[in-house]
Amino acid sequence: MEMQTKEQITAELNKIFHPAINLPLMELGILQDVDLWYDTVIVTFVFPFPNIPIADKLIESVKNVVEKMGLQMQYIVRVMKTEEKEAFLRMEKEAWKGL
Repeated sequence: MEMQTKEQITAELNKIFHPAINLPLMELGILQDVDLWYDTVIVTFVFPFPNIPIADKLIESVKNVVEKMGLQMQYIVRVMKTEEKEAFLRMEKEAWKGL
């Protein structure tokens, strides 16, 4: 299998949209710091609040794309800083489509 580049992986991950907000996870700031270490993609999930109910669903949606590319995924989770959360909430309000 052809080796994926970080750019190819990022392009694929940028196609993953939030289920309730009509924007990609990367644009919302939920998916950050995409790195490639051999056959493992390492990403950071940055959620607006701790314990959001769809965190597992969002992580799984990214993991599915990574595994379809023949790679493994490791991830880190953190909560958004104030300015990140403000930007997220602004985008959420503008692009909300509901579940």
